[in-house]
Amino acid sequence: MIQLVWEFVARQDKIEEFERHYSSEGSWAQLFRQSAGFRGTTLLRDTKERYRYLTVDSWDSLEAHRVMRERFAREHEELDRRCEEFTERETNLGAFEVK
Repeated sequence: MIQLVWEFVARQDKIEEFERHYSSEGSWAQLFRQSAGFRGTTLLRDTKERYRYLTVDSWDSLEAHRVMRERFAREHEELDRRCEEFTERETNLGAFEVK
């Protein structure tokens, strides 16, 4: 299993919307759930920096994630555009193997 980790800084006036879209039941998880190999999303909020979050998306493999990105490219791009307004910054921290 792999976990894809992203760091976000949410806009102060868009916290509720950000959390709604990036939570384990949010828009991103709903999109990913349409693909085999997706195992879930965890949203973490920093205890010191109130607007800083991590998302951890669990997949069976990098290949399963790649297939989802190809199959749902249009939907992924559309959702990404819609969610841009909720964040100040986003950073891909990488893919990590679960050992």
